[in-house]
Amino acid sequence: MLHPSAIISESATIGNDVTIGPFCVIGENVTIGDRCELKSHVVIDGTTVIGEDNIFYPFSAIGQQTQDLKYVGEPTHLKIGNRNTFRENTTIHRSTVEETPTTIGDDNNFLAYSHVAHDCIIGNHCIFSNNATIGGHVEVEDYVIISGLSGVHQFCRLGAHSLIGGCTKVVQDVPPFTIVDGAPAAVRSINQVGLQRRGFTDQDIAYLRRAYKRIFLKKNTNLAVSLAELKIADSATNKHVQHLIKFLDSAERGVIR
Repeated sequence: MLHPSAIISESATIGNDVTIGPFCVIGENVTIGDRCELKSHVVIDGTTVIGEDNIFYPFSAIGQQTQDLKYVGEPTHLKIGNRNTFRENTTIHRSTVEETPTTIGDDNNFLAYSHVAHDCIIGNHCIFSNNATIGGHVEVEDYVIISGLSGVHQFCRLGAHSLIGGCTKVVQDVPPFTIVDGAPAAVRSINQVGLQRRGFTDQDIAYLRRAYKRIFLKKNTNLAVSLAELKIADSATNKHVQHLIKFLDSAERGVIR
């Protein structure tokens, strides 16, 4: 179902059962998978590959050129998975360099005016609330929620199952399984309600609580010391605590505590 007012490049690839509404513009080198729906006034450009069953609401701008001033005009890319929703005025930019495409996984929900900058990697089942904004090269693991009007500095990582409160300023890595809030952000607690909703067992949550107390309730203690203690604690046998340890060990920008 292609509306006659839509402008679609002859070199674009359109899958089966795709709906493209009024006044949409589809550029060259765009690939749209089966059963996607573009409501109206959607612009998709650049070398952008989109999977199946995605929905784009009016005035979302997808695959536009990076805002990075280092960009020199080379072909760059955006890859989008399946079953994502992009609400009104969402902006998703393709990468600055060809080797590191902006990548979005499956089952994510981008609310109105949310922004994903160049070279970001986003996992699955994430929610970007209204006006949530992430800078370039940010990595977002699975099941992350970014609340409204929050901003994330470039090169930060957001750990799995974390929740970022509204109007939060993130300038370091957000540990997985936690709630962070404030400007600048600070860890407030583990994301217990979110973990329960996603099927974490009581034992999983208990182990994460022990790890949380060791790492985040002793903020005056050197992180490396607390992490060394956690690695030999009984809670370190839990796979989710092991994920937390690996995340903290690999931090380059520092970790919010």
